[in-house]
Amino acid sequence: MQQLEQHQCFGGSQQVWQHESNVLGGPARFAIYLPPQSESGPVPVLYWLSGLTCTEQNFITKAGAQRYAAEHGIAIVAPDTSPRGDNVPNDPGYDLGQGAGFYINATQAPWATHYRMYDYVVHELPALIEAHFPVSAARGISGHSMGGHGALVIALRNPGRYRSVSAFSPIVSPSQVSWGQKAFAAYLGDDTASWHAYDTVALIPAAAERLPLLIDQGEADEFLDTQLQPQRLQSACEKAGHPLQLRRHAGYDHSYYFIASLIGEHLAHHATALHAPA
Repeated sequence: MQQLEQHQCFGGSQQVWQHESNVLGGPARFAIYLPPQSESGPVPVLYWLSGLTCTEQNFITKAGAQRYAAEHGIAIVAPDTSPRGDNVPNDPGYDLGQGAGFYINATQAPWATHYRMYDYVVHELPALIEAHFPVSAARGISGHSMGGHGALVIALRNPGRYRSVSAFSPIVSPSQVSWGQKAFAAYLGDDTASWHAYDTVALIPAAAERLPLLIDQGEADEFLDTQLQPQRLQSACEKAGHPLQLRRHAGYDHSYYFIASLIGEHLAHHATALHAPA
């Protein structure tokens, strides 16, 4: 691994690293915030998944999460949103290719070789983090928009692996909206049944673990009706009896101004679960 950045922040350390990823078939970057408590022993980890067009930089520079991570003694790991590099397939659109990995394992050419963000986030990255940094195996996961989709899907598909999950403005049913349909058709092919493995609404009825979902959604979000449609998740959770706290906020949009306004409450939500006895 190669350290690219290190900044002292709220008594802890904000770092950015690059490493060779076997899963993604090339170099990958991630950011990690280590709170001051990590100097005394392992701390739990919150994985943050960002949205379309983002890198590891958006969250660490805009969300203001380090202050709350330091207060609660939680490390935060924020990977990039897709594989990168000259040899990695791309697309002119912002919603496909580099910057738009959708946290799935692609099965179709030319994407399948590199676009395996699901395996990277679930397996390779945590193994790396837990081997090289002072963290415990207590994990939470969160994200925004495309990353909110990723966080919810990953938590639902891996019962017992995460103690907590939350999301800001998630794409709750990508198979039902144009962002997801475009990406899934390219990455997974035309068999729409295979898309359901990466669709939160489709996963809820058969979820093996009823991990409570915390979701915040701005009512002035420009993508609310076309791409996010939280009412689909609310209906699925009501039918399945899955615990959901869906909070709607008047006037808030899809930006990091919204995330920064509520990130402290999300860190407190995760801290309660991550510091609870196993």
